[in-house]
This record gives sequence, structure tokens and C-alpha cells, in this order.
Amino acid sequence: MSRLIFATLAVTALASTVGAQEATQKASTIPTPADTYQALFQAVQIRRIFADGKTFVDAVPKRPADRIMADYRAHRRFTDAELARFVRANFILPEAGATPTPSKARPPIKAHIVALWPRLTRPPVKPVAGGSALAMKRSFVVPGGRFREIYYWDSYFTMLGLKADGRDDLVESMIDNFGDLIGTYGHVPNGARTYYLSRSQPPFFFAMVGLSKATDPKTLKTRVDLMRREHAFWMEGADGLKPGQAHRRVVALAGGEVLNRYWDDRATPRDESYREDLETAAQSDRPAPDVFRDLRAGAESGWDFSSRWMANGESLSTIQTTSIVPVDLNSLMYGLEKAIAEGCARLADAVCAREYGDRAAARAKAINLYLWDSAKGAFLDYQWTTAQRLDRLSAATLYPLFVGATDARQAHIVARKAWDELLAPGGLRTTTVRTGQQWDGPNGWAPLQWVAVSGLRRYGEDALAAEISKRWLATVEREYAASGKMLEKYDIEEAKAGGGGEYPTQDGFGWTNGVTRALQEPLATVRQAPSGR
Repeated sequence: MSRLIFATLAVTALASTVGAQEATQKASTIPTPADTYQALFQAVQIRRIFADGKTFVDAVPKRPADRIMADYRAHRRFTDAELARFVRANFILPEAGATPTPSKARPPIKAHIVALWPRLTRPPVKPVAGGSALAMKRSFVVPGGRFREIYYWDSYFTMLGLKADGRDDLVESMIDNFGDLIGTYGHVPNGARTYYLSRSQPPFFFAMVGLSKATDPKTLKTRVDLMRREHAFWMEGADGLKPGQAHRRVVALAGGEVLNRYWDDRATPRDESYREDLETAAQSDRPAPDVFRDLRAGAESGWDFSSRWMANGESLSTIQTTSIVPVDLNSLMYGLEKAIAEGCARLADAVCAREYGDRAAARAKAINLYLWDSAKGAFLDYQWTTAQRLDRLSAATLYPLFVGATDARQAHIVARKAWDELLAPGGLRTTTVRTGQQWDGPNGWAPLQWVAVSGLRRYGEDALAAEISKRWLATVEREYAASGKMLEKYDIEEAKAGGGGEYPTQDGFGWTNGVTRALQEPLATVRQAPSGR
């Protein structure tokens, strides 16, 4: 553990430097639990006082933080048991958040999901000084388990199910909550916690807006403006970037084309996975801040973690997320640009419509140039630092279909590739390799099933769409019959609960509920992704 202790000291020194360098980034300088509780935070996380590193960072202080810290410093030394008692005396710890244990008599899965929505719905949130929760003015739905706050990309897939079950009230309130976050911080954070503010997640806000029934011009303009602001966040620093240069979330490629990458505005261990990140950095031969940044960027991707981000495709210590231009992110950015163009056209703003239409066209061209591999028959991630396309097939290859960023010929080729290599007995594979990370085999994930099914339907690849849907629903039904639970992820090779990653498989579960309900509905009632080319 000597390297771990050394890394801890380095992180402490680094934190003030990072804060000074990024003082202009409001969201990144709002104190997190690591900033507020410093030595206490480090002791709790490094000594693993709680099994889940997320427990302490979600705790609510019972009194002002400065008084808690004064008493902590006065005590000087704590055994683990004493430290646990000190935390419990000074903080309200979060509940586990799991859904109630189901009875042996199982209602149909549709009825079960309908009954779950109220259990996963939370009231507005008013932040407490010294706590990590961000304000929420309206009700919202959480994923479940340890994920007790609203999350960005999760929520789109959850909202599909809410819409199928007639809960447009929650759909609208969640859209407005995300709009408030963009209005306050300039982007949607990973989740509604201070420690998530330095990063976002896959930008699905435009797709959420596409689920809304609102048609009045005032609401439309407000949401288009919010989409434009989110777009500016992702594209900040793009102007004047020269080929081979990168800045935050933008990368200039060889021909001057600008595409996006995942990033995080901090280069310290994640508050919620502090010990884990220190251990990963200690196993790497790279500077610790670089490893921390790439781990955080991997968290921004939502695929935390996957062989997609590993230099050797196997070990998390080789993570290189910021060196990669990802298929999924750039497809979603295309979708965002198309949605803005279409919204501006509806508002009779021809200049805006033309600008974002041109942006989308340029991005589609760049996606085709850098991310399409005709020999492999797939869209693949691109390592911009070496100017090489990565030969790692994943479910991300279907994202261009989801947003309409490709043509029918390529869509058919991708569908054939998916039939041959991504279709598993229980649904769509995430990747074709096993690393022990949760975003690799044998796990399958609800959002990736929906992206694939929706994208394939868009291009008339209905046979594969139906097969993925059928196999995925059978996997969910089988586990529900066995345990009465809706899980975060599933082993789609053996149709059972999934595993791997930094924490146990969670029960609840927002996006599984949403995608299950959307796939159960007749095609005519399901809203597709916003139209593409």
C-alpha cells in the first residue's frame, strides 16, 4: 500500500492546483465532499469504513462542516470503529435504496414495473450545506439501489417506460429538471451530486425533448436554447483548434475536422470511488493525474468501465479514454445538432437551422471518414493520438443508426455484423471480450438494446430488431421469474444476473424498467429517436 499512500499525498497537493487552473469552470470548482472534508474524507474512503465508497459522499451532515472538521482534528487518531462512530454521530447516512423484497406471488412484469415507478420516484430536493445533493425543483425517477439521485443518460431510457405507462407528468418534470441543470451549470452533470459536476454523460437531452408532448412555441424555444447551450459545452474550445490538438471535449483531426471525446474537468480520484482510483493509478506507469482523468472520462462515457477505453484491451490501469474519439458520443452529437436545426426551423429561425444543419452534415461526413471501417463492416472508435481506428467491435457501432447518421447500405452492413458477432442468446452483446469489467462480456445493458432496436427499425432492419427485442425480454422475464427483480445489467450469454465492475449488480432498475416497457409496446406507440438524414 506504500504507492497508494504516496499517491494520496500527491492527490492532496494536486487538488489546489487543479482548482486554481479551472477557476473559470464554475461547476468544476463547487466543493465536493473531498474538498469539504479533506482528511476525514480520505480516512473514511482509504480505510474503507463503508463497503461502498458512495455511502459517505452521499451522507448529509447534521451540523456545519467546519465544526465537524474541528472535532475531527481535535481527536487526532481514530480506530476504524471509532471513525465509523464519529461519522454516524455527525452525518445522516443514506439508506441502501433497494426496492422491497418481492413476494413469491409475482404479478405480470408490466404490472410490476407500473408498481415500481412510485417506489423510484423522489420529491424535489433542497440541498443541505456540506452535503453533496444538487437542487431539484420537481419530482424525478432514480435508477434504484445505490443510485439514489437523478442520472443523466439513465433517465432517457427510464422515460421511455414512463411514457409507455402514461406518466407524461414525470417525463415533463424530468426534462425541466435537466433544463434547470443546464441553465445553472451549463451542462447536465453525470448525476445530481456536487462530485459529478466536473463531467457530463452521453448527451441524450435532445432525445428526451423528443419524448415531450409540449408544442407551445415558448416551451419549444426554451428547450432549443438549452440544447444550444449544451452543445456549446461539448464544443467549448473548438474554434481555432489545429489538427492534432485537443481541448477539453473536442479534438481536431488530420483534415481539420472537429469531433468529440469524453473528458472530465478534474484530474483527481473520483469522490465516490476514491480508494479504487488510487489503487488503479498505483498499478500504472503513467502519471497519476492522467490516470485519474481517464477514469473520470470513462465515467462520463457511461461505460465505466470497458475494454473500449484500455490501451491493451485488458487492464484498467492502461485506460486511455481521452485519447479516443468514440462512435456513440459523436453520433449523439450529430443527433443533438439535427434536433437543434429542426427546432430552429420550427421556430422560423433560418440562420440557426442552417448553421446546425451544416454542423450535422459536417459531423456525419467526419464520422464516415474516421469511424467507419468498410473492411470490418462496422463503426469503430478512433484513437486520435495515434491516428488509428481501434479494432474493437462493440454495441456502440449501432449508434449512427439510432440517430440516422448513416446511409441504408452501411446500416445493412452493420446489421449483418451485429447478427454475426453481437447477437447473444439473451440479447445484444456490449463487447465481444471478457475483462471482468461490467461494460464487457458477458453483460448486456438495457440502453444498448434500445439504441440497437430503435436504430435498426429506422433503417428497416426489422428482423434483427425483433430478434434482439425478443431475446432481451426473455432474459429480463427469466430473471424476474427467478428473483422478482429488475436488474441494472444481465449476463446475456446465460440469461442471469450480470456482474463485474466496482459494485454489486443493483436492483430497481430505472432503465431496465423503461426499455422493457418500451419493447413490450406495439411499434406504432413507440417514439423513435429524432429524425436524421
